[in-house]
Amino acid sequence: MTKTLTLTGMLATLVIIIILPLYVILESDQQKELLDDYYTNAVLTSTESYAQNCAVCHGAAGAGIGDNPPLNTDAIRSMSENDLAKVISRGRYGTLMAAWAVEEGGIFSNAQIDDFVAFIQQANWAYVEARVDELGLTPPEVIEMEISDDMLASVIALPDGEALADGLLIYAENCAACHGSNGAGTMIAPAIDSADLRTTPQGEIVELVNSGVSGTLMTSWENILTPGEVDSVVGLIFRWPDLMKTEIEFPEVEVMSIPSSPELIIAGDNLFNIACKSCHGVDGYGTPMAPALNNQLFLSETPDAAIYQIIAGGVSDTLMPAWGSRLSDYDLQSLVAYLRSLEQSAPVIVPPIREP
Repeated sequence: MTKTLTLTGMLATLVIIIILPLYVILESDQQKELLDDYYTNAVLTSTESYAQNCAVCHGAAGAGIGDNPPLNTDAIRSMSENDLAKVISRGRYGTLMAAWAVEEGGIFSNAQIDDFVAFIQQANWAYVEARVDELGLTPPEVIEMEISDDMLASVIALPDGEALADGLLIYAENCAACHGSNGAGTMIAPAIDSADLRTTPQGEIVELVNSGVSGTLMTSWENILTPGEVDSVVGLIFRWPDLMKTEIEFPEVEVMSIPSSPELIIAGDNLFNIACKSCHGVDGYGTPMAPALNNQLFLSETPDAAIYQIIAGGVSDTLMPAWGSRLSDYDLQSLVAYLRSLEQSAPVIVPPIREP
């Protein structure tokens, strides 16, 4: 009897020694497979949401657009899951990064935000870019004034030319789309090549650039340009006559003037779905993040020129960015034409926004 018990105990021990490690290995493999499935599903699901809501600011391949930062970087991927979730949920103060969590006024549940965190850390950005393009949601490129090497060399040859060239490059990237490549102004912003402006103390113009001008399209640049960059571009205003004396040929930022047409409305509809729908909602009915545009009150009281300026210059202290440096005149007019086309059927009372 004792021998039998001893043999049974030995067999039981042997079973434990063999089976338990095997179970641990199999269980570990199963958990890893489940985790891999979760990440795959999270990335695939979030790719669609990224295309519809985020690509317009961060780019189809996550490379960033303008002042909106890239997501396709090791620095972002190495952030902790908790920190990434906080940024997505709550946004970033003083930037265009909105709060996306439902409890913060956004449209994403906590589960969706967790999926987004996995997406940012695991995404194959080449696939994301292809999918964004496939959905027709690739955002428009930033419009910039191009400075040729010959033009830059001519500027550098002037007295204190290095500083002047720095100012010109900053102006070309950030200001030319509104103020014109030759500084003569456009329909959405005044001339900066102005003798009257040059009678203003330089410190006041620096403050104007930093703070913006209330009631105009001139937004604050304090969180976009460094103090040195602001000084360089303001210095350019006072040196503009020196540039003109060189007879430099300034390239023009393309400006198109096209009347409203069915083709323009269709182009605006397509562009609205790429650039505006994520905040202003399907067909412009609004979301918790941005107001409705498809309503009689807004459309009847806001003339075309004002809508154009709002889109081009943005709205201070809101999440509405300035699109003037990213959209051509044709694009801006197409959006105005599309919104105006909604007026006849727009509801008098904005429908209630349904929480997700």
